[in-house]
Amino acid sequence: MLAALKRYPRSVNLLFCATFVLTLGRAISLPFLVVYLSSTFGLPIARIGVIVGGALIAGSVLSLYGGYLTDRLSSRGLILGYTACFIAGFVGMCLAADLWLFFGFLVAFNFAYSAVDVVVKASFGRLLPAQEQGRAFSIRYTFINIGYAVGPFLGAGLAHWAPKLPFVVSALLGGGFLLLYLVHGERSQRPAPTGQAPVAFLALGRVLLDDRRLVCFTLGGVLSAVVFGQFTAYLSQYLVTTRSAEAAYEVISSVVAVNALVVIALQYPLGRRIDERRLETWLLAGLALFLAGVIGFALSTSVLHWVLAMAVFTLGEIIVFPAEYMFIDRIAPLRLRGMYYGAQNLSNLGGALGPVLCGWVLASLPAHWMFVMLGAFVVAGGVFYRLGAALPAAPRQP
Repeated sequence: MLAALKRYPRSVNLLFCATFVLTLGRAISLPFLVVYLSSTFGLPIARIGVIVGGALIAGSVLSLYGGYLTDRLSSRGLILGYTACFIAGFVGMCLAADLWLFFGFLVAFNFAYSAVDVVVKASFGRLLPAQEQGRAFSIRYTFINIGYAVGPFLGAGLAHWAPKLPFVVSALLGGGFLLLYLVHGERSQRPAPTGQAPVAFLALGRVLLDDRRLVCFTLGGVLSAVVFGQFTAYLSQYLVTTRSAEAAYEVISSVVAVNALVVIALQYPLGRRIDERRLETWLLAGLALFLAGVIGFALSTSVLHWVLAMAVFTLGEIIVFPAEYMFIDRIAPLRLRGMYYGAQNLSNLGGALGPVLCGWVLASLPAHWMFVMLGAFVVAGGVFYRLGAALPAAPRQP
């Protein structure tokens, strides 16, 4: 991976830096939002879930407009602007005394993180040849997982000193990257001119809906994200329901560690082998591994079984993420990459929906039906991916 990073131009390495630094800032603070909201505003768990989940959904939906801007403005200006919004979100959360003001800053931070993600992914398509994109997406995802592996431990130590300190450090990380990019960021990263008149944002909604491949891939992403988006949340719900809080803590801490280790160790070696010619095969193989992991969870009776099932599940994660991004880049019209990646970000809605659906199943049906439901979502997601891949390609223009 280090050899590949040395080979890439500075503009691409700065995009990797944006991914890692902003993910680390997010991972430092996000796991402690529940504790902070409970202790500072005295909220019950149910209302905290609405606040955190609602902010995640709002940020993902708003990133559609971020994608629209990505196709029209320079990536330099957008990255600087979104990073400033990221910083403002954490500063605002640190200072806000009113719950709805806090929620507004939480939405701003989630929007900024999702919008930077859109700019990074769209820029890979402009800056790198097709044969390099799978490698770049795998490196990017490796950095994301390193951030999520390290961030919560840093956040725990910071929160021990002061409840607001994770927000402060996250803002400082964003500020450090802002200065770095201000000095070293490319000043000529503008979308390539297409010779066509710009399309209004609302009109682009019709363009996106008319692309049946994008609709199928987005639905496939939403359905499969129910399974992999927030797996720690629904596994915790299952374990608390069927065993105890102590058992849940032991299993979840083990599977999170395995997930991070497998991704960091294998994401780049495996992900770089994913190529454009066999994307559909790779994607379906990844979904099959997701399904095998879910079946493993359902049959697990010991921590070792949970760990082995998570290793299989994580292999699916390693394959699906870069393959999904490469599919979107392949079908996106040249001047609408940002909008298409913004639409793909709507898969976060599935991640937010997963714990809600699993909680409903656990409350109303025997616990094992949760895994039956998750397996059905994997299969349904695979069906939509297959439909999208089978549809004829459209010309590379809107």
